[in-house]
Amino acid sequence: MIRQFELVERVKAYDPNVDEEALNRAYVYAMKYHGSQKRESGDPYFSHPIEVAGILTELKLDDDSIITALLHDVVEDTEATLADVEKVFGKDIERLVDGVTKLTRLELQSEQTKHAENFRKLVLAMSEDIRVLLVKLADRLHNMQTLRFVKSPEKRRRIARETMDIYAPLAERIGMQRFKDDLEDLSFAELNPDGRQSILARLEFLKGQGDDLSVRIVDQLQADLAEHSIDAKVSGRMKTPHSIWRKMQRKDVTFEQLSDIMAFRVVVDDIKDCYAALGVLHGTYPVVPGRFKDYISTQKPNGYSSLHTCIIGPERHRIEVQIRTTEMHEIAEYGVAAHWVYKQGHNREGRQYRWLRELLDILEHASNPEEFLEHTKLEMFQDQVFCFSPKGDLIALPNGSTPVDFAYAVHSEIGNTCVGAKVNGRMVQLRSILKNGDQVEIITSKAQTPSPDWEKFVVSGKAKACIRRFVRLKEKDQYGELGMQILQKAFRLEGYDFTEKALAGVLKKFRCDALEDLYFRVGQGHLTGREVLVAVFPGAKEESKPQMTAPAPRAKTKSSKPSDNAVQITGLIPGMAVHYAHCCHPLPGDRIVGIVTTGKGVTVHTIDCETLETFQETPERWVDVSWDFKDSDERHTGRLHLVVANEPGSLGGLSTIIGKNYGNISNLKITNRSVDFFEMLIDVEVQDVKHLSNIIAALRATAVVISVDRARG
Repeated sequence: MIRQFELVERVKAYDPNVDEEALNRAYVYAMKYHGSQKRESGDPYFSHPIEVAGILTELKLDDDSIITALLHDVVEDTEATLADVEKVFGKDIERLVDGVTKLTRLELQSEQTKHAENFRKLVLAMSEDIRVLLVKLADRLHNMQTLRFVKSPEKRRRIARETMDIYAPLAERIGMQRFKDDLEDLSFAELNPDGRQSILARLEFLKGQGDDLSVRIVDQLQADLAEHSIDAKVSGRMKTPHSIWRKMQRKDVTFEQLSDIMAFRVVVDDIKDCYAALGVLHGTYPVVPGRFKDYISTQKPNGYSSLHTCIIGPERHRIEVQIRTTEMHEIAEYGVAAHWVYKQGHNREGRQYRWLRELLDILEHASNPEEFLEHTKLEMFQDQVFCFSPKGDLIALPNGSTPVDFAYAVHSEIGNTCVGAKVNGRMVQLRSILKNGDQVEIITSKAQTPSPDWEKFVVSGKAKACIRRFVRLKEKDQYGELGMQILQKAFRLEGYDFTEKALAGVLKKFRCDALEDLYFRVGQGHLTGREVLVAVFPGAKEESKPQMTAPAPRAKTKSSKPSDNAVQITGLIPGMAVHYAHCCHPLPGDRIVGIVTTGKGVTVHTIDCETLETFQETPERWVDVSWDFKDSDERHTGRLHLVVANEPGSLGGLSTIIGKNYGNISNLKITNRSVDFFEMLIDVEVQDVKHLSNIIAALRATAVVISVDRARG
């Protein structure tokens, strides 16, 4: 354990103006409040914050950060309060300590929720001051270094998984490669000890076989550069077991097939020498195609800059070489801590990190801590692709991103109104995968809104959060509108006047704060219109009892025209409050009935759908629904069953006929095939049942069509 005077001397070594008195006071404060507390290793608890402070001295952080490290657990684990900390150390230290505190006193429902909520608070705190994250990472690093003392295997694995999923990517995002490597490797040792041990054994074997080889390669590269008057420091390093394991998994190769287990680093004085050194190496040795990356001209979002290349180097060995300046090397190792600015009073360093702003955007759109945590993992835990806007702005996105992800990365409003995209000047589908270097132009329309289908192909956390937020708000409106219609219909059937004043009197009974909440619950199917009616008019209970039996579906007579007592569904977005049954594919003009499903709203069936027989015993779930025959551009899917002659051109003829009749084939499945015939199901987008009937008539008049009918079931 680092002693008090040793800690002060460490900080004074890089900051002669350190507030020694404050450091000493914090050291004693931590020892006093943690007192006789013990860690699971048996060591005094105050050894932990002192070791965390020691880790931060290696990064040469300011005295406020060191003091925060010493105090980061006193509020959580002792009787000290934030007010006490502020009184003794000032507002700045109190704010930092509050940001780092794990907040385990939160009364949350589950361990997962607690973890998600803690992480949400951490993001908010580090958005104001990135030092919060640095202290938290040092805290996690020391906890991982002592993880072996935790007795519960389940707890060890949970901590390791949390570290791998959240804290290692966070370290990478602020450019702290050393922290990232250490956190990943310590987690890997817990999560897959056998895998790590096997890689370590192979590395030891290679080390024994190739110590002289790596030295010879370094000496040769140094000599090659010196010959061209380039002053460079060349070194070689072995990759960590986890990075080797991950590459083996990603590329699906064996250990022996990896060519870059050893990475060689060339450090020069300035950027001009970087490119000069690259020219020497490429001119001296064969280059491996497709392995050159220029992170100097296109810097990584975390500030990392370097030239990466792969060559068939000295003694015909394939090696990876990284070329960078001394300043780039410091940033690559220590990230944000390498170009520290807090000593000059600039405490908003975190604002320059685009990824942090993205997390704040996700936080704004997420409905709960768990959803925020899920989207954050998507944002941080993927490799990246770099694209450009038409103005030349660089946008970094997760690998596999689409134009919709790009649009949301530019601005939430651009994403919400995106209708099309041009990639490198050509129109593409919104689900197209973007590649490195693509120039993306987003086409927008004020009339556009996010489609729920977008969530199926977007990959960035921000895009998913924004789309879900829109769908969530729209669903609330849709369920509310549906619920109000169901209540109005229930009141009309019983001969009562529907008034919001009457409903307001029963809000407390149903635990609703406002009428909108009541409409929403009815629309979702958690309450029936009849339950609300009986609550408002208790006398309706006996009068209406005989009407609680649902008529048999096939005997139920229903006009295709709008009815005063029917709930009108046109205008409600399919897939939200209203769902069209896939067993019968109802179309405007069909006689229909609705089945209420708790949490999903109403599923619409045709009146002769065989599936309705399964709901005979639950009459309370039936609701009369009808189409609103006002002009609507909404398209619906009708399903056709066809038998077609098996001859050249028959499928082309079908699609031509459907297209000429303004139908659009959305799906086609061949269910049976023989020498003479095809049997198939075709889904066609049409306006209504009359439109589908016209297409059926046109198909029946075609020579290659043996039979065509509307499919059921």
